[in-house]
Amino acid sequence: MAVWGCSDFIGGYASRQTNAFLLTAIAHLGGLVFMTSLALSWHAPMPPQRAMLWAMGGGLFGGTALAIFYRALAMGQMGITAPVAALLGAAIPTIVSFFSEGLPGATTISGFFLAAIGIWLIARSEEEAGRHTGLGLAIVSGIGFAGFFLCVKQAGDVSPLWVATFVRVASIATTGTIVLTARQFQPLVRSGILLGILAGILDSSGTALYTKASQSGRLDTAVVISSLYPAITVILARFILHERFSRWKLLGLVAALVAVPMIAM
Repeated sequence: MAVWGCSDFIGGYASRQTNAFLLTAIAHLGGLVFMTSLALSWHAPMPPQRAMLWAMGGGLFGGTALAIFYRALAMGQMGITAPVAALLGAAIPTIVSFFSEGLPGATTISGFFLAAIGIWLIARSEEEAGRHTGLGLAIVSGIGFAGFFLCVKQAGDVSPLWVATFVRVASIATTGTIVLTARQFQPLVRSGILLGILAGILDSSGTALYTKASQSGRLDTAVVISSLYPAITVILARFILHERFSRWKLLGLVAALVAVPMIAM
């Protein structure tokens, strides 16, 4: 949770200085080098081909979603786009878990209603401000994050370090293709490159930690606990960037954050 929250704040801040897709490719490259180095130095056993393919599938979803998410953070306020993406990313795998592990209880159903209210309040506040920047992209990225969670879970009980490594292999392929095809190039400042690499290292570390958590218990529990990362992003955005929210935005933000743990309780 904390690692992903810091990563998203750093990536979102850096994406204000450069192209989001190019930044994401740099971040994934940094994460790939870091995770591969750890896996080799710790002599982690190589996973079977099936696990590799599932991990790479997660990378396809996660790589595209993260680039879109960085763009959403750059267009809108971090304290708004982050919880919306996290909410959808947690809700979809939780529903899948309900079908495979049982129906939800009253608290979970209440969480869905609270989540809907939270998203509506966030959207309503943007309408009052006369703009919708970042919200639509946050929703799309949330769906991509859900695909990432589900694919990584299917990788099975293998080394989390290698799972994170193969996730990054596919992520680089996805974002690199987008950068080359759309010619998403622009000059990069040194600080943007360094922040992108740092964000990638933190994001890959979060992937390895989530993989280990999903192997140790229920899917919905691992997803929801991991998805609490917007709390860290919001705190950093508030105290470092001095972002301020209207009453409705703040209420919607609180509702979304409270709904995340309720969904899988």
